[in-house]
Amino acid sequence: MKIVIVTGMSGAGKTTALRVLEDAGYYCVDNMPISLVMKFAELAAAKESSNSNIALGVDIRSGHALGELTEILEQMVIRHYQHKILYLEASDQALVKRYKETRRCHPLAKDDRVDKGIALEREELDFLKKQADYILDTSHLLTRELKMELEKIFVANKEYSNLFVSIVSFGFKYGIPTDADLVFDVRFLPNPYYIDGLRNLNGNDKEIKEYVMGFEPAIVFLSKLEDMLDFLIPNYIIEGKNSLVIAIGCTGGKHRSVTLANALKEHMKGMEYGLKLEHRDIDRDVITRK
Repeated sequence: MKIVIVTGMSGAGKTTALRVLEDAGYYCVDNMPISLVMKFAELAAAKESSNSNIALGVDIRSGHALGELTEILEQMVIRHYQHKILYLEASDQALVKRYKETRRCHPLAKDDRVDKGIALEREELDFLKKQADYILDTSHLLTRELKMELEKIFVANKEYSNLFVSIVSFGFKYGIPTDADLVFDVRFLPNPYYIDGLRNLNGNDKEIKEYVMGFEPAIVFLSKLEDMLDFLIPNYIIEGKNSLVIAIGCTGGKHRSVTLANALKEHMKGMEYGLKLEHRDIDRDVITRK
């Protein structure tokens, strides 16, 4: 029997996680009273069916009873129950945006501002985050991308390092991504925009890739960037970093940055962490192709 405690910030994707686990054959219960968690685990363990895996949604809605979970988790260890804690995280900015879009109230905000409720929730859930086996930051994930990451962990049983890397191409003329951790400027490379026949294309097109990567500085830059990230990322993981945003920018965010972001993703795919590629400004100022 496997037990997954699904917890984390309100609005970070716990409902989606429970649905993925349910599709994977887990018996899922959301917002179960803390006092019944151990009893439910005992009943599941007593079943002889091989399909007795359970997933329990536990979060701030449990109120003061949430503190009782520490003792329950200790009892699971004593009884050798195979349990994992999945903690879903998201930035304050992402959570506030989601609450505004759904027009829902944060469970701890009451008549106060949403950000105050988020801050209080982080404090009260900190003990669970410290014990979590998997911490998944959903700040930059679409629902389908979150499902894919969860399936890697609970369906494909792949190793997961708790780090999610987002590679973002962008145009400096539209501003640097506010959430970027590492920013790289590739405007030192020749710009395809000034080449007839290439202006209307973008970095996803073969012609642009061949043009950009046809210059030795682009190849050297990519090699050095890959080498640096190969060093940095394992150390970020050791230090417990959960989210890393790598931003690569050129003037308009259509040609050079897109090509190099694509190349970097190719180098990083298959690693034991989540990975997402986003071309933020590729469709800005679209020029009609003739």
